[in-house]
Formats: sequence, C-alpha cells, structure tokens
Amino acid sequence: MLQRLYARMLEIAAGPHALPALLLVSFAESSVFPIPPDILLIPMILARPSQAWRLAALCTLSSVAGGLLGYAIGYFLFDAVGRPVLEFYNAMGRYDALKAGFDQWGVWIIILKGMTPIPYKLITIASGLVHFDLIPFIVASIVSRSLRFFLLAGLLWWFGDFAREFIERRLTLVTTIFAVLLVAGFVVLRYL
Repeated sequence: MLQRLYARMLEIAAGPHALPALLLVSFAESSVFPIPPDILLIPMILARPSQAWRLAALCTLSSVAGGLLGYAIGYFLFDAVGRPVLEFYNAMGRYDALKAGFDQWGVWIIILKGMTPIPYKLITIASGLVHFDLIPFIVASIVSRSLRFFLLAGLLWWFGDFAREFIERRLTLVTTIFAVLLVAGFVVLRYL
C-alpha cells in the first residue's frame, strides 16, 4: 500500500498542480498548518531533479512569507489566533523563558529552531509576540529556511537516483523515520 501511495505522490509531484500545492503548504506550515512542506518537496525534487534549486528557493520564499503571517499573528492577533495555536502545542508555559531567550539570542533561536523538526510556526508566532525586530526576523528566517530546504534539495539532487532507490526499497523505514522526527518535534516542545 505504501508503494502505491509513494508512486502516486511521485506522479502528483511531476504534475501541473504540484508547485501551487507546495507553495501553499510551505506558506501555511509557517503560521498554522501542522504538516511540513518536506512531504511535498522531497517527491517533487525526486520527480524533477533539474528543478531542485528552484523548488528549494520557492519553498524558502513561501515559507518566509508564511512566517510573516505567523509573526503578524503573534504581534497583532495573539489572543484570538496565536494563543490557541501555542496552547495546541502546549507551549504557553514557556513564554517567559522564550521572551528572555529572544532578548538575548533571538536571531540564533530563529535560525537553529527553524531548521529542526520543531514546528516553525511556533518560532514565527513567538517572534511576533515578543515584538522581535522585523528585519532581523526576516533575515534569520531566510537563512534558516534556506539552510533547511537547500540542504534537502542538495542531498536529493546529489544522491538523486540512489535516494529514489533507497526510498523505494525502504519506504516503510523512511516513512517511519519521517513520522518519528515529526512527532519528536512536538514532544520536544512539550517537555523542554
């Protein structure tokens, strides 16, 4: 069943609606959506290896634009939208520590956490909530998301056929690792 799903994802990834879907998911993931864009970016790069750098760039730009929405949610709409999102991730208890951390290490927090399985939307909303300076936020977001998506694109481009064969032969393992990393991001948020 996973093999058929994977084959269908590769087929969709090569289709005409893949890019708009990637941009939408990348944008929404940075502010409210729980699924990372990697789930679309990976099969798209495998289906179109010559487009790896373009896809990474577009995914980065869309993610940063979505990050600005997350920032605005924290800055202007925290009680109406931001608080429910942070409560969903059980992240409200760490607000004071986060604020102190942002005062001292804000740019590095955005860069490092934006590359991890920790949901990026939490960083964008928190940045707006603590009224972190907008220009350093944008620059740190571009650096963070570029590192994440271009590294992924580079690895898939470099190991293209090998990566595709590895994923196809070990699809259950790859899916499990991806799910574990995604869940780990949420677990880390609950217990740190």
